[in-house]
Amino acid sequence: MKYKKEYLVESSIRIIAFSTIAILAVITLFIFSQGMPFFFGHTISGMVLGLVWTPKEGVFGIFPMIVGSILITIGALAVGVPLGIACAIYLAEFTHKRVRAVLKPTIELLAGIPSVVYGFIGIVVLAPFVRIYLGGSGLSILTASVVLGIMILPTVISVSVDALLAVPHSYKEGSIALGATEWQTIYRVLLPAAKSGILAGVILGLGRAIGETMAVIMISGNAVKLPGSPLDSVRTLTSHIALEMGYAMGDHRSALFASAIILFLFILTLNVIAMSIMKRRIK
Repeated sequence: MKYKKEYLVESSIRIIAFSTIAILAVITLFIFSQGMPFFFGHTISGMVLGLVWTPKEGVFGIFPMIVGSILITIGALAVGVPLGIACAIYLAEFTHKRVRAVLKPTIELLAGIPSVVYGFIGIVVLAPFVRIYLGGSGLSILTASVVLGIMILPTVISVSVDALLAVPHSYKEGSIALGATEWQTIYRVLLPAAKSGILAGVILGLGRAIGETMAVIMISGNAVKLPGSPLDSVRTLTSHIALEMGYAMGDHRSALFASAIILFLFILTLNVIAMSIMKRRIK
């Protein structure tokens, strides 16, 4: 009887695991089946390197959207990663356990706030501030980067705190015993020991930033052009697909699915690079 129960649990877990892989495979097949026919009549290089997007004239260049996605993602990481790691160090090393037990779940609740709320706050608060004090329309790379940086904070902080708390306490005691200060211990002992977990949090934050759609639509300006400064408006690939899929037909619709394929390969490449860097640093 005990063996049957264990077999049932094991089989259930295996089915759930494979169902997740199956769902991902179905989504991938659907995107490629809808987007690949577009490349039979158009070149990939012409689409990826094209600067003009005019579906009515049969011109489908998405290079400005690719650049916009990269710049906003880099900006979000520049805002969210240092602040997230700093908050994680504070929660893990400088707060009492009872305080951490309250602050950490509270920060994690930020991940449950809908994207449209972040976008609305960006429009009402941040965009006017940028427009008045820095210039431009306010709906820009800078605004989107700050908002997305805040949105990835819960992920980076939560994973980084868990990674720091998982470091054996003997590491810290040994460093202090050798005469190192508390900051030297954190910088030279704890952070290197927890770097695999911290990098995992950064990778998750990267995925959240590059895949965000609603908030970016509201605060990036959605201008289909190459930006000249952080105060310029841009359009990302995710917002590009979301904005035009509702009315697209024919080659236009196929081009949007082809853009989704490019985005899929782009995210896959970034994840592979991030994972390889993480494995290399672990070794």
